[in-house]
Amino acid sequence: MVGVGRSPVVPVPWPQEAVVRTARLRVEPVRVAHAEEMAAVLGDPALYAIIGGAPPSADELVSRYSRWERPTSDDGGEGWLNWVVLRDEDGVAVGTVQATTTTGVNGLAAEVAWVIGVPFQGHGYATEAAAAVVGWLVDGGARDVHAHITPDHPASEAVARRIGMRATGEFRDDGEQRWRWRPAQGHRNAT
Repeated sequence: MVGVGRSPVVPVPWPQEAVVRTARLRVEPVRVAHAEEMAAVLGDPALYAIIGGAPPSADELVSRYSRWERPTSDDGGEGWLNWVVLRDEDGVAVGTVQATTTTGVNGLAAEVAWVIGVPFQGHGYATEAAAAVVGWLVDGGARDVHAHITPDHPASEAVARRIGMRATGEFRDDGEQRWRWRPAQGHRNAT
């Protein structure tokens, strides 16, 4: 929860080491030690056909994950929450979920994103992990939770719909549309 009189980008009471659990998944903070396994998970070029870019090497992920282990951006303007998604049954990494937090006019805002490796797609992992993280963010005080999705990515749009997001019709310069989470009736943090 955000304390009275404070405007943190990552609320102080939010544990940086938070593990979010679901029925089948453990969503745990990313660490440099995950780099080797995640290079394999994120290594299929087909994953980048829509979102662009290329598969990262293990060394690139070591560099990226060492930055992500910090809770804020260099300028302190954004809070960084980055998780690796692991199957509970065997501990195998299947993807990532991220939340970038900022303080907006309505309080804490969080932009979420998810990536599931090609061999693990089609099993509901993205929906399960993203829904758990969104719930965790909202329970922690986030008032605006959103994602940006390219219109050419129906799988990500389907995940967004399943977790309670709706397309806003607002587009960024890169063509990605903003999807905003709407609380389900009866959610304890519904506004």
